[in-house]
Amino acid sequence: MRTRFFIAAILLASSAVAQEVNHLTIDAQVRSRGEYNNGAITPRSEGERPALFINERARVGIGYERGAVELKVSAQHTGVWGQEVLNERSGRVNLNEAWAKVKAKNGLFMQAGRQILSYDDERLLGASDWSVAGNSHDALRLGYESEEHTLHLLASFNQMAENDRGLYYGGPMPYKTMQGAWYHYQARYAPVGISALVLNVGKEKGDEGKGKTYFMQTLGTHLTYSPSAFDIAASFYYQMGRSVIGHYEYNTGAFMASASVGYTFLPAFKLTLGYDYLSGNDGRNTNEHAFTTLFGTQHKFYGAMDYFYSTPLAIQLNPGLQDAHATIESQMGKAVNLQLTYHYFMTAEKLKNLDTNIGHEADLQLTFRLAKDATLSAGYSVMMGTSTLDTMKGGSHKSWQDWAWLSLNVSPRIFSTKW
Repeated sequence: MRTRFFIAAILLASSAVAQEVNHLTIDAQVRSRGEYNNGAITPRSEGERPALFINERARVGIGYERGAVELKVSAQHTGVWGQEVLNERSGRVNLNEAWAKVKAKNGLFMQAGRQILSYDDERLLGASDWSVAGNSHDALRLGYESEEHTLHLLASFNQMAENDRGLYYGGPMPYKTMQGAWYHYQARYAPVGISALVLNVGKEKGDEGKGKTYFMQTLGTHLTYSPSAFDIAASFYYQMGRSVIGHYEYNTGAFMASASVGYTFLPAFKLTLGYDYLSGNDGRNTNEHAFTTLFGTQHKFYGAMDYFYSTPLAIQLNPGLQDAHATIESQMGKAVNLQLTYHYFMTAEKLKNLDTNIGHEADLQLTFRLAKDATLSAGYSVMMGTSTLDTMKGGSHKSWQDWAWLSLNVSPRIFSTKW
């Protein structure tokens, strides 16, 4: 009798497991981008020759989901054409994602491992997909998700090895520890979205055995409203605490504010006007630090030539930034998209003997959809800078500064099965 009962219990359990659907996917991406750099990243000086190179990303990702369990592992190889020898045996491969997620039926979940943290418009936490490698964090994420309400709690603690003693990090990540919370409300019957973000980032200063961790807090909100043909967004973030850059530590009392209004005139024509303000330091109090954009997708906001926040300045002080911008976007059929963006840059703070006018940048991008999983994109940018730009970034504003690129991106889902 006991044997029959035991066998029946096993069959019942097996039947319950069999009812859960297994879903396995394999995704791949190969993206090659050639760049003609005649002034991007760092403005060129008079007489400097332009650079020309081709970079590439190759990714393969495996995803698995069954009931409450979800896994993803994604490996990538990044580099520049010609960087490796003809018969290279030790190519550079790393994990872009490697996480496990457990979900409950009431909307709660837990996710741990190497993962992409992308929130709102990616101003402070983003995938940074333009960069060859992108951004990934080793983190624990706890949360709740429903149709209207989403809450994520974040925690990360980085070490170089399994230390026997001590908590010194000194590793390649831009922070030692991070905690945060993100809440988003999406109205069910109105085109309104409200987000709140709180982050506490700890960075080390000093050598092993003498190091100290300084903590900076960032808190703020991101709002969206999209009635009819309008697309309206606004953000405000404030930073406080202590920040570390290199060997220097700073008190932080900084903020940023942004607003944009887009209007679709025709199904294929949209105009967006926007303004960003990021506070800075005018040099009168060198212990005060400017607003930092943390781990966001900076290429998306402050000019495609990546002069600001994506790359460091040539001077210790950061006068902040004002960016008045306008974008015209045209969707020419299903296969072609054209964008033209104009930026007028100014410093947020007045530096001694320098004008606040930094310069004008124009960014043009054209994207062709060649097939379902393949796009060809091209871009051209030019910067008309001032002597203030020379002081902030180096180079010479008297030299012509431009940049062009061409990218082929193929990213198919090559396998998907359920059983």
